[in-house]
Amino acid sequence: MGQYSIKDLEQLSGIKAHTIRIWEQRYGLIEPNRTDTNIRYYDDEQLKYLLNVSLLSKNGYKISKISKWSDEEFLEQVKQVYEQTLIHDNSIQLDLDANDLITAMIDMDALKFHRIYENSIRNIGFQKTISDLIYPFLEKVGILWMIGQINPAQEHFVTSLIRQKIISAIDRLEENQSGDKFLLLLPEGENHEVGLLLTHYILKNAGKQVYYLGQNLPLPDIATAVLTVKPNYILTFMVDPVILNDANHIVKQIHDFSGTAKVLIATRKSPKIEKLSFERVSFLHGMQDLDRFL
Repeated sequence: MGQYSIKDLEQLSGIKAHTIRIWEQRYGLIEPNRTDTNIRYYDDEQLKYLLNVSLLSKNGYKISKISKWSDEEFLEQVKQVYEQTLIHDNSIQLDLDANDLITAMIDMDALKFHRIYENSIRNIGFQKTISDLIYPFLEKVGILWMIGQINPAQEHFVTSLIRQKIISAIDRLEENQSGDKFLLLLPEGENHEVGLLLTHYILKNAGKQVYYLGQNLPLPDIATAVLTVKPNYILTFMVDPVILNDANHIVKQIHDFSGTAKVLIATRKSPKIEKLSFERVSFLHGMQDLDRFL
């Protein structure tokens, strides 16, 4: 079972820690657990509950009212909001779906994952499902991974499902014979491949030539690939905490092997990353940052 700090809840739910504390004190909305040393923490069920509270709040429900509902009334209201937004509001629907994907991952519920995914495809299509649902969801998964609140089985479960969907979509696209060349890879020790696959689809769908080398590539081998492909861009992800701790060395190596290619590194914002500055290296902190290179 996960143990989340109030700051973790803020990052995952979008509700300010100060607001959560007010809701606790004023309405008794959620009661933190405590460790043997009296440190406050929250568990998986409380996280899932707060994600749904966030969505109800965004839809105009007052916390004073939500706090008085029974479990059955609460779930019924969540269901009603889901059904209403399925028809009327795609942006709120995406919030609902991203939160539901987190609960599907925590519970390892494949049927729930497929239902959310297929509904999104029908409503907004594959491209927007990838950019507006799956990618933001994976950013939340990254936060959960960084704070150690999902185990490898949960992360592998959901990424395997997403991986299957994206590979199938990539295979349906035609190979491009023109357009900028993108060399996609993950450095040795980095195994979070789904983000790279998402990028593969987006680039290929945008008419780019994509050379996909996959995960766990030794850094010296990048030089060989660059000489062979002569890419315009090299794109990689740096997500794993061990990789991020060695960011300066890894970025410098990729830069040195890149020739004249521009290097794009997708990663979360952090003080360590912000300090790095290399010629021809750009950092991407969200799917929208990729747009200017399409």
